[in-house]
Order: sequence, then C-alpha cells, then structure tokens
Amino acid sequence: MEKEMKMELATFAGGCFWCTEAVFLELKGVEAVVSGYIAGKTVNPTYKEICQGDTGHAEAIEISFDANAISFGELLELFFATHDPTTLNRQGNDVGTQYRSEIFYHNEEQKEIAEDFIRFLTQEAVFEKPIVTKVSAATIFYPAEDYHQNYYNQNKTQGYCAFVITPKIEKVRKYFAEKLK
Repeated sequence: MEKEMKMELATFAGGCFWCTEAVFLELKGVEAVVSGYIAGKTVNPTYKEICQGDTGHAEAIEISFDANAISFGELLELFFATHDPTTLNRQGNDVGTQYRSEIFYHNEEQKEIAEDFIRFLTQEAVFEKPIVTKVSAATIFYPAEDYHQNYYNQNKTQGYCAFVITPKIEKVRKYFAEKLK
C-alpha cells in the first residue's frame, strides 16, 4: 500500500532564486517550488524594488515537499551543496542583502535540524571559511512575478542560465542522482 503524502514547506534563500528553484525542481518528493521574496519590510514587493536592495527581502524559494519521500535534512544537504554559504550577502556576481544565505524554518523541528546541520558542517570543516547562513523564523512569503517562476526551464539558452545555473543542475544530477525524479 502506498504511503500517504505528508506535505510540508521549506523556505531557503541562497542567492538568485532562478538558481535555487531549478535545482530543487529536480528532486523526488518535491511537489512545487515557488520563487519569491521573504523577510523584508515592504508589503507585496516587486522585483524592481528587491533589486534596489532596500526592502530587506531575500530572494527565496518556497518548496512544497512530501516529507515521506524526502526529508527536510535532505533538502538542506542539496541547499548547502549548490550555493556558497560562506559569502555574506552575495552569490557569485550577485551582490546585496537580497542574495543572502538564509534558512526560514516553519516549525521548531526544522529550526533544530537546520542549526544541527550547520554545526555539523562547521565541525567537519566542510567549507574553508565560516558559514554565514542565518536560521530565521519564516515570515510572509510573497511569490515573485510570473515570469520568474520556472525561469531556468523556460530560458535555458539565456547567458546567465547557461553559464551559472546549468553547471549547478549538472552537479545535482551527478552527486544526487538517486534523489532525482
């Protein structure tokens, strides 16, 4: 008999949401990924406002996942493997607080798992520099404009996608093959 789905949310900010969305869409158990904005002071922010860097929001993704098919810890593993959690307010050429590394937890269990995972990565010296990823309570998540949703899959040949996102997708396919749809 098939297990009943146990739907949960995970919200991650790891730089440009086009990149993070694309890698999580590949995973078994991930039902949906929405690009958007979280943790700022502007109500219903726009991409243009976010890019100016003064709303306080992070570009983030909200992942709807079946916890019986993939765990929050497995999502964290992919999150840390596909962005640089050691650079403050930056991912590659994307610079500003909107590109920060942050995990937004939806319950105390997610908070504990995230903090334990960061401690583990630090103790094991997985990264050469200290991890700057923050762990914060989830606030209102505002979905980004429609043209940002599923951006990579609709724009694979665009320069940014080809040179920045495609290598991340290839890394996921190589190192996380058993977790792919």
